Amino acid sequence: MKLMTLRTLLAGAAGLALAAGLSAAPLKAETVLTVLTAGDQNMVDYVNEYLAPKFEAQNPGVKVRAAGTGPGDGGSQKIYEKLSAEAAAGAAKWDVDVAVIHQKMAGQMVQEKMLSAYVGDVKTGTLASRDSARNALGTDVTGYVLPMFHSQIALAYNPDLVKAPPKTYAELAEWVKANPKAFGYNGIKGGMSGVGFVTGWTAANIGDAARLEKGPYDAAMKPAIEKALSGLKEFNKSVTLTPGNAGTLDMLNRGEIAMGPVWVDMFYSWQADGRLNPAMKLQLIGPGMPGQPMYYAVPAKAANQEAARKFIELATSPEVQADGIVKRFNWYPGIDATYVQPKLDAQTWAKLFTDVKPDELASKGKPFPLSGYFTDIMEAYERTVAN
Repeated sequence: MKLMTLRTLLAGAAGLALAAGLSAAPLKAETVLTVLTAGDQNMVDYVNEYLAPKFEAQNPGVKVRAAGTGPGDGGSQKIYEKLSAEAAAGAAKWDVDVAVIHQKMAGQMVQEKMLSAYVGDVKTGTLASRDSARNALGTDVTGYVLPMFHSQIALAYNPDLVKAPPKTYAELAEWVKANPKAFGYNGIKGGMSGVGFVTGWTAANIGDAARLEKGPYDAAMKPAIEKALSGLKEFNKSVTLTPGNAGTLDMLNRGEIAMGPVWVDMFYSWQADGRLNPAMKLQLIGPGMPGQPMYYAVPAKAANQEAARKFIELATSPEVQADGIVKRFNWYPGIDATYVQPKLDAQTWAKLFTDVKPDELASKGKPFPLSGYFTDIMEAYERTVAN
């Protein structure tokens, strides 16, 4: 992006970049690679403080600038709206070179031809083989995205209280009967770990889980979803409802519950910070529990297409995935873990994969259902479980 182009972007006080804190200081570099990222501030800091210096050192004359658009799907929606406005205005070049977005918006942007099919042009394009690299909540995104990382939900448990943790949802239901109130989760209104547990329960009991994940959406599945959730009302009578993901970890740490679903990266971050007993362990139960990636994407008319591809190639390299994604954030890598292992010290590798092995993550790490089924599951939960 030329200097004047970025200045024009920054001049719009209502624009995303300025609102997110991009520097208004004059830029002297010939090329500025603009990265817009959904997610929390740590995503912006990761690009500006970690990735940018590495990329700029490898590419003299290029400056990387990242701005955030906010957490959750709303952040990805803002990126979509900006690019959509530029497309509607007939701009020959768009002001975003790399977008970091969620699954839902990635699928929509591919369908609306707003992204570049860049994956085949980067050396790391073959290193991500999970379904999430090709399927975003039912939309084929093959060639358009590479995962930055994966977040995963799993059961955290106290091994002093749970000697033989359940391996499936069915075993968990039996365990809860035998151990009333020792399992805790946050329902569907206390955060996504509880939502993920409920969608995983539905998939485990519906008999055709693949349709929930790959579609196409069929409203005639609603009765089957309701039936799949029918046992959860009885299940909930024997559990402890927690105030959220952090609440589940707090209660687990205090011994008030013995087990509960949590985000894996938060589990390890709490252990690293000394907020959670290091003896606590994780179990990824079958047939699977959901997780979600964030994607690197290149807008179809990004001004700096070649630089964008090189940037993503660096960001998805085994070295950066090991040091930047795994060691800094305790996230699972976006590329296959087997490529990352040689770049990690044994202690870090053991911490991340002792409880959940790479092959378990590949086979039991599931996506969230398609948006239509997701809505149906939440509505069915309100009718049949919460009431």
